[in-house]
Amino acid sequence: MSKSCLTMDKLVSHCKTVGFVYPGSDIYGGLANTWDYGPLGVELKNNIKRSWWKRFVQENPSTYGVDAAILMNSRVWEASGHTASFSDPKMDCRECKTRYRADNLIEEHSKGEVNPDTMTNEEMEAYIEEHHINCPRCGRHNWTPIRQFNMMFSTSRGVTDEGQDLIYLRPETAQGEFVNFLNVQRTTRAKVPFGIAQIGKAFRNEITPGNFIFRTIEFEQMEHQWFCKGEDGDKFYHEYKQKAWQYLLDLGFDEAELRFKDHDKLAHYAKAACDIQYNFPIGWSELNGIHNRTDYDLSRHQEYSGKPMQYLDPVTNEKYVPYDIEYSIGCDRLLLAVLCAAYDEEQLEGGDSRVVMHFHPFLAPYKVAILPLQKNLGDKAKELYATLSKHFMCTYDETGSIGKRYRRQDQIGTPMCVTIDFDTLEDDTVTVRDRDTMQQVRLPIDQLVSYVQERVQFN
Repeated sequence: MSKSCLTMDKLVSHCKTVGFVYPGSDIYGGLANTWDYGPLGVELKNNIKRSWWKRFVQENPSTYGVDAAILMNSRVWEASGHTASFSDPKMDCRECKTRYRADNLIEEHSKGEVNPDTMTNEEMEAYIEEHHINCPRCGRHNWTPIRQFNMMFSTSRGVTDEGQDLIYLRPETAQGEFVNFLNVQRTTRAKVPFGIAQIGKAFRNEITPGNFIFRTIEFEQMEHQWFCKGEDGDKFYHEYKQKAWQYLLDLGFDEAELRFKDHDKLAHYAKAACDIQYNFPIGWSELNGIHNRTDYDLSRHQEYSGKPMQYLDPVTNEKYVPYDIEYSIGCDRLLLAVLCAAYDEEQLEGGDSRVVMHFHPFLAPYKVAILPLQKNLGDKAKELYATLSKHFMCTYDETGSIGKRYRRQDQIGTPMCVTIDFDTLEDDTVTVRDRDTMQQVRLPIDQLVSYVQERVQFN
């Protein structure tokens, strides 16, 4: 299928129909920009997290994982600068009263070819006026001036109204890694350079343009902070650019659908920064970011907490605040890219067609589908299901013709279908069908586990 044939609406429909992603609070009319992961989506998401953790933590002896609290001391966000400057440029449609991010309107209109991060508020307003960008909801062109709105969700903690303290839902996971820098270094006896990684939820009270799970108010981040000497920062920055790129290629992404994009305007804490962009149906957009954050974060937490955040080199006895190379990728956004890259509509011989999700086998929600040729073979099929499900996620289907059941597995991306027939009862062999080639092989049941395991590895 041509890439241009896949629309976000088509993908959303497919995901809801088969059970990847549902609208949040669906029976109550939903809640804007919230989504729930269904039986297939939760498995796909967990597998994405496992692949990332395997690559960047399990296979790296100098990286350590944490799971920091979502709620943190409010001083953390003062030190990071979020309470003072974490805001979005928003404008309202005077006709329908809907609020939008001005930068998102420009990105949507230009299909990602214009970077509003380099623009002032006045320049964004001028661009929207010059290109006559209308309200996506009502189609009118009657905007208020841009205003800045803080994106952090706030709540309070305390047992009485008078004694409540203002706290925030974290807008990013990175600060949990920074404030635990010394804890991790001391307890693991890590020597610089070393890394701290985390997968966790973050929350941003931002106006999003929809676009399914591309940008939501609740999302999950996979982040890796690599602490090093300042003079080694540039070397490790370029190294992590390549590691992040290779990870995407190993997941099966087409290199032609990926590109690096250096930041035109650096954040105050960054010495260098770039994104890896993916060619989504909505155009080229950020998939992940790599940043040389210098020693800004640890130095700020040292200043605001009054606790030294210096590393003592055991060889030279030198004390210094390390630089940080950050690699950050949104799990939900990566999942969306995986769905886009996997979705295909194939025309088959004889005029037939099929929808198939070409997931990397490691990512596929189910590795194997167990399909008895007839229902009276169900006992043997369920026995096989019980055996295989001890090793990997399996599904079982005995309803409809074998052809229809193959199609159902194709459209959810199951790499292998195992068919039990009457010969199975005689010789303990089964037919294994490959999702992508649709070719079939006959195998002894006692070879199935090793056969599947070999094909679903992520290396």
